[in-house]
Amino acid sequence: MKLILAIVSNDDSAKVAKELTRNQFFVTKLATTGGFLMAGNTTFLLGTDDNKVDQVIGIIGKYSKKRSQMVPSSTSYGAGMHTPFPVEVQVGGATVFVMNVERFEKL
Repeated sequence: MKLILAIVSNDDSAKVAKELTRNQFFVTKLATTGGFLMAGNTTFLLGTDDNKVDQVIGIIGKYSKKRSQMVPSSTSYGAGMHTPFPVEVQVGGATVFVMNVERFEKL
C-alpha cells in the first residue's frame, strides 16, 4: 500500500478532487499555502494499492495545469534605489510524493 501526498494549486483542486472521487479514490483535502508566492494550494492525502499509483498520478497530472504568472520583483539600481519589476514565473502543476505504508487501519 502507498500513501500519496499531492500538492495542487487551488485553481485545479476542484477538478482533481472530482476526478479522483469519480474514479473511486477516497481523498482527504488540506488547505495549504506555498512558500514562494504565498499562494493557496490544496494538499491531497490518498491511500491506495501499489498497482493504482500510476492511475492516481495520471489523474493528478491531467487536471493540474502549469501556467505563467507575472509577479512583482525588485531590482536594485544602487544607492538604495529599488524599482518594482514584474517577472514571469511558472505556477500550477502538482508536486507528488509517494510513500510506503507499513500499516493501515480504518477504525
